[in-house]
Amino acid sequence: MAVTEGAGWSGMRWKDWTDLTLVRARLDAGADPNSGTDFRGRPLRQAAQDGSPEVVAELARRVDDVDAEDEGRTALWAAVFNNRPGNARALVAAGAAPWRPMMNGWPPGRLSLAGPTPDLFTLPADGIGLSAAEAAAVTEAERLITALGDVDSDGFSLACVAGLTAAEAVPRLEAVVADDDDIEEVMDDPFSDLDDSLTVIGVTDVPGGCVVSQPWGYAAYAHRVMKRLSTGTVCYAMYDNPKSGKQGGVARNGGVETSDTHPGGGNVAGDEPAEEILAAYLYQFQAMAYCYAGAGLRPADARSITGPPGMWLRLPDRNW
Repeated sequence: MAVTEGAGWSGMRWKDWTDLTLVRARLDAGADPNSGTDFRGRPLRQAAQDGSPEVVAELARRVDDVDAEDEGRTALWAAVFNNRPGNARALVAAGAAPWRPMMNGWPPGRLSLAGPTPDLFTLPADGIGLSAAEAAAVTEAERLITALGDVDSDGFSLACVAGLTAAEAVPRLEAVVADDDDIEEVMDDPFSDLDDSLTVIGVTDVPGGCVVSQPWGYAAYAHRVMKRLSTGTVCYAMYDNPKSGKQGGVARNGGVETSDTHPGGGNVAGDEPAEEILAAYLYQFQAMAYCYAGAGLRPADARSITGPPGMWLRLPDRNW
């Protein structure tokens, strides 16, 4: 691929960070190894999370500081978070520091202890391992992701509520139990009258609380639903929007705390609570499992989202 001199890193795609010939050509044409790349961080960080060990080693050889930080994290942290052990090893060989403090107590070395390669780095004499609570969170994440399996969530919404039974959810939502004939008609074609079918919602008891769900629409993620369900407790909700992807939110004690987030999307900031950084790592690309875990629900399987709900409800006829 021909590279125009002075092009820098413009137009680099995620897969281009595996192409050593291309990256070298960019560098030889004047691309700055220390500069940002289309608003997505330094080249070394991009290569660490998306590229190959060979590209990482080449960039690490040319940068001023292999441990330069973007948004509070180094390239090595990005490699660990994105489960790229080969890239992590290449960075350590170039002098990167696994135990450099960052991300609210989660330096790269410590984060790796929660992942699939816990022996990636040598523990320092004064290194801090995982706490009992953190180790339990890792074990539960593995169990929960396996239990829920690979569910097609396209167009699906759910709300996971801590400590609330399905029966208790009914009056909070001002709902009534729907009759079988009504549900059969809606299920036959929920999109023939979407305004009507959006008022039909399911609720199922699971260990730790309940799950409110709607297989064809956003109602379980609607703020009014989240607020009412979360009174005195917490509710983690999401909607897998066919147009824009997975959207998430958290309501606590009757108020929406966060909305329009990307559960399971791997987005995390260094000033977030340490347990949230761990959850973001453990539940990457697992938006539903992230919601169950956030509310402390412990389903044994995926029936609360793949099977008929414990009850079908009719919400009041209003804009939810």
